[in-house]
Amino acid sequence: MNTADFIPNNFNFSIEKASYKWQTPSNIALVKYWGKSNPQIPKNASISFTLNNCHTITSIDFEKKDSEGIEFEIYFEGNKKEEFKPKITTFFERILEYCPYISAYKMFINSENSFPHSSGIASSASGMSAIAMCLLSLEKELNPNISEDFVKRKASFLARLGSGSASRSIEGPLVVWGEHPEIPESSNLYGVQFPFEVAPIFKEYQDTILLVDKGEKQVSSTVGHNLMFDHPYAENRFKQANDNLNKLSKILQEGAIKDFITLVESEALTLHAMMLTSQPYFILMKPNTLKVINEIWEYRAATGSNICFTLDAGANVHVLYPKNEKDTVQSFIEEKLSQYCQNNQFINDYAGLGGTKI
Repeated sequence: MNTADFIPNNFNFSIEKASYKWQTPSNIALVKYWGKSNPQIPKNASISFTLNNCHTITSIDFEKKDSEGIEFEIYFEGNKKEEFKPKITTFFERILEYCPYISAYKMFINSENSFPHSSGIASSASGMSAIAMCLLSLEKELNPNISEDFVKRKASFLARLGSGSASRSIEGPLVVWGEHPEIPESSNLYGVQFPFEVAPIFKEYQDTILLVDKGEKQVSSTVGHNLMFDHPYAENRFKQANDNLNKLSKILQEGAIKDFITLVESEALTLHAMMLTSQPYFILMKPNTLKVINEIWEYRAATGSNICFTLDAGANVHVLYPKNEKDTVQSFIEEKLSQYCQNNQFINDYAGLGGTKI
């Protein structure tokens, strides 16, 4: 599909009022993307586990209006958030060509997270994907002829224009975003479900997120992505990521968990190496991030566990492990790793199936 496929032809605007509510998850990339071009086109393909418990719940009330133009109010966890409006306004302006109906309605957006906002758990991914699904619910009602598959693909396409990683939060449990020669139907425009059968050990994979730092990041992901334009290692990194996705595809199908551990941890550290070597350089990890990583390495060496870590663009640590080690790893987290979390807080999560209408 191309962008023209998402431009609608006609609508029945007989609907005066409508309301929709969606719960959509965050996701955690296994192969990272860091660097993009306009409009939200990734420099390399990425793949992520869709999460389940880390989600955003968003409702949008649509009220027909006489005036033209984009008009909305945004509330987050019960409070009106004027500071969120510029980013969402930019998003609506980007998608207006594909969703002309949004100018016919005033929108009242209410949103809440199950996890701390802007702390490196991809809150923009779950937030933008939830808005996209609400918009597609309206579009489906305005044009009942569109298919459910089209709804999901267009929602991913729209979500991407708000936050690149949001394209991977519509479906699950494994989603690829970015054109890749070894992934059929992969696209820079939207995410697609990983098209191959994965080995049993990678099904229902567990992810405990250690809340090392619940504060807002000092450097946003948008700024970080832009620093890749003149980065001395950018081109090699983009090639490495695409090569790693090819390797990970085989790992997931064959059940090669030791190779999974090596690749996923290397990807996490490479992401942060790009931050350390950009100009200007910056560090999003905290001292306790490094302590957690070392504890995981020591535990793995001592027990033979298949535990590993990954990081998003933040200080929090995602502890990944197969379901058959759930009890022992969670005991290790409670007894040892929780001391490195703010107020001993962590979130037990697992690979889920994507958005749910409420």
